Amino acid sequence: MQVASEKEIRAAYQEGEEAVILLFQKTFLMLAERIQQLEDQLAKNSSNSGKPPSSDGYDQPAPKSQRKRSGRKSGGQKGHTGETLKMVEKPDHVRAHRVEACGHCGHSLKRRKAVRAEKRQVFDVPPMKIEVTEHRAEVKECPCCGKETRAAFPNEVSKAAQYGTEIKSQMAYLNSEQHIPLERTCDLLEEWYGHRPSEGTIVSVCAEAAEKVAPANEAVKKHLVEEEAVAHFDESGIMINGILNWLHSVSTSRLTWYAIHAKRGSAAMNDIGVLPNFKGRAAHDDLAAYFLYEVEHALCNAHHLRTLIFLLERYPQKWIEPLKDLLLKIKAKVETAKEKGE
Repeated sequence: MQVASEKEIRAAYQEGEEAVILLFQKTFLMLAERIQQLEDQLAKNSSNSGKPPSSDGYDQPAPKSQRKRSGRKSGGQKGHTGETLKMVEKPDHVRAHRVEACGHCGHSLKRRKAVRAEKRQVFDVPPMKIEVTEHRAEVKECPCCGKETRAAFPNEVSKAAQYGTEIKSQMAYLNSEQHIPLERTCDLLEEWYGHRPSEGTIVSVCAEAAEKVAPANEAVKKHLVEEEAVAHFDESGIMINGILNWLHSVSTSRLTWYAIHAKRGSAAMNDIGVLPNFKGRAAHDDLAAYFLYEVEHALCNAHHLRTLIFLLERYPQKWIEPLKDLLLKIKAKVETAKEKGE
């Protein structure tokens, strides 16, 4: 938007009163439109737009769930197969509790044989500790040539002292999958095992794990690009070393692939290389960059709902609420059909 320059104002003044009024009307309309845009921008939050909750700051909107009460009681529903803890046939340990005396008259029952035994089972984990396995490679001297030969250590035993695969897997899992910070991961392992690894060790272990899963990640990416009929694309801001980056994701109900890039739009999407080669239908929000690619598009209904909520708040009209309710009814119908296996 650009307001009238001094030259344009002088030219209108020379043309006469009508030209001046027309110029001012045009300027006022432009300014009013810009004010409206700024007010709309201020009115948007995570509940009525695609903005992330982290952008709400301290002025967070009151929760407005779009879910309707089902009228059903909480807990398992009729016909639902329960997941109650069940006894096992072969427990790991058996502790017998003896009857020493009659609980009624006090007569000794030490020599009496039990008529039956009632069973109860407790599921728990044993006390955990790190076990150290020492590998000893024999060294023998040849009586023929006089030289020494050492037995080979296993490939995974490469240092004088090192962590094994099981605990390294736990380090990577806690930090990368469960998003537990480095210091707290160290705290947790110390609580469990009485042994505290360094934060640098966990970083190295995660890097080693990333290297090992790289072929699987590439296979997931290839499958998403070439085989999936529908995939959901998204991008979320993520701070790395205090700098805003973008976590790009491509996902289906079975597979998810992530990539981090310094940019959000088409430059990042081209570098990542999924969307430019994608064969299916891309579901996403209405970020303009997605429409630069010649694929079939499907817009995310969650974002549609937020947009409708924004319109209800800022520009209420009769058609908005029924459309919002219709989307929610369609969603409920689909979920009910899935539960029934239809």
